[in-house]
Amino acid sequence: MTPYATVDEAAEYIDESVLDSQAWDEALQNQRQKALNMATRAIDKLNFLGDKNDDDQEHQFPRGDDTVVPDEVKFACIEEALLLLDGKDPEQEAESLRIGAQGYGSARVTYDTDTPPAHIRSGIMSVKAWGYLLPFIRDIGQIDINRA
Repeated sequence: MTPYATVDEAAEYIDESVLDSQAWDEALQNQRQKALNMATRAIDKLNFLGDKNDDDQEHQFPRGDDTVVPDEVKFACIEEALLLLDGKDPEQEAESLRIGAQGYGSARVTYDTDTPPAHIRSGIMSVKAWGYLLPFIRDIGQIDINRA
């Protein structure tokens, strides 16, 4: 599998743009690759605007007349991979949405479990990644009708 961002591209982005890169720095090369692959698969599950550039291409991007993957999609892939390397587990995150309240002593926090954040519902854990991807995502209220 070829992820949206290569390990080298991720290293450059992280070196220039990420303040806390400990998870990336401590990860082995194959762990970095796996995290980027997992992030790419999560991104490819989303419903994007337009059509693939080529029906036979491996991933959802490039789209339309584009011939390259937009930087924002690469950045989203890297941000999502960083969370995976930092120990965030998509299954655990989805499960934690079911927790309604937590407390310690007299301090208590209540969560609205009826409306989990859109990025979590969509399988993207990173808010930063979601921000990069949002301009490319089809409006969930939009219906495309094609004449056969």
